[in-house]
Amino acid sequence: MPALKQISFEYARQIAAVKGLQPSKVRGTNTLRFTKGGSEKLQVITWDEFERNLKAIANNATGMSSALTRGAAREGELLLPGLLRCGHCGRKLHVHYGGKLGRYNCYGARMNHGTERCISVSGLSIDAAIAKEVLCVLKPLGIEAAIKAIDAQSSETTAAQRQLELSLQQARYEAAHARRQYDAVDPANRLVAGELERRWNEALQSIAKIEGDIAAMLARRPPPLGEPERQQLMALGADLERAWSHPAATAATRKRIVRTVLSEIIVRRDGAIIHAVLHWQGGDHTGLQVKQRLNAAGRHNPRIPDDTIALMRELARLMPDRQIARLLNRIRVETGHGNAWTQERVRSFRHHHEIAGYRDGEWADRGEITLEAAAKIVGVCNMTALRMLRRGDIKGRQVCPGAPWAIKAADLTGFTGRKRSGPPLTPNPDQQAFDLQ
Repeated sequence: MPALKQISFEYARQIAAVKGLQPSKVRGTNTLRFTKGGSEKLQVITWDEFERNLKAIANNATGMSSALTRGAAREGELLLPGLLRCGHCGRKLHVHYGGKLGRYNCYGARMNHGTERCISVSGLSIDAAIAKEVLCVLKPLGIEAAIKAIDAQSSETTAAQRQLELSLQQARYEAAHARRQYDAVDPANRLVAGELERRWNEALQSIAKIEGDIAAMLARRPPPLGEPERQQLMALGADLERAWSHPAATAATRKRIVRTVLSEIIVRRDGAIIHAVLHWQGGDHTGLQVKQRLNAAGRHNPRIPDDTIALMRELARLMPDRQIARLLNRIRVETGHGNAWTQERVRSFRHHHEIAGYRDGEWADRGEITLEAAAKIVGVCNMTALRMLRRGDIKGRQVCPGAPWAIKAADLTGFTGRKRSGPPLTPNPDQQAFDLQ
């Protein structure tokens, strides 16, 4: 078998024109083929679409040559998978998700040479910076994009309808040809005449079927945009930031926009500064700097919600670090990197935010007791004391679900030595209670 030779796209078009071939793809797939027409399994496409599909297949490569391509847009919330390239070693950055947060890492040097990884970038910070830069570049084109979207929606001819119309023309030609053959046959030759009549009927049935498909497609077509929808679309075109953050804009849509205007992004770290060079599709290059806050270990310190810090301050006054870690994991509160809590992580978190650790005797110093101690003072079981807390009979505080109740001992003085009268066993007023000796 002779070896395959790579040829240019223009040369391929010339060969196809000489041999009477048209570009096509297998229906329901992205597999490309050349055809002379007449196959129901192949759908004829334009040369522009054929070239776009070839470029997409080349970019989606996952073999040894994938280091030179962008790769397919993967699932996930991060914006730049496949576009980032390490400025230190030249390898592509990989995505790592920890919970809902993601990071871009370069593992090539560590895997191939056993050295430290070149760079690790927070996905949130660099995604936001790149998105802001892309929106600034696309802002002048927002109105034009909105107008094109309106024209595309109001266009009466779609690709699928155009394909059906071409099929209808072919079916009508075949029906007319079958009729001419039937008219030309000798009526005395009944066998041939019957066969030609059958072919003519099949061609007419094919016409009726295609016409029905076109009518059904026209019935399913959405109505044209009204004036309010047009005004809203024009407003989104003028304010691309609002369109970018719109709830209907998915992560896949944002990735398609970014990949349309950017071919590659080179990133390198210099201390707390991430230097990025944006390579635009038109050939221009833009420099960008993203500043990240680093902790004592030299890593980016993610943003910690204020309510998590406040919760840690409250829990540190109630229990040791080991119990705090168990409680936070139970109520699904994650660390800044999306990890589970441990005793060491709780201790490090407290030291970073200058929160004092728990010490024995704190409860007594504040005059507070636990739910179990309050139940003994009142003379009830723990569940009854809990119901009294929820009803408001006893005052107490609980910083979060699962945390211990903290009750002021002074608030229970009225319950000491007093027999609590319970409600009647039945709401019937005629029910009598007997005092048994």
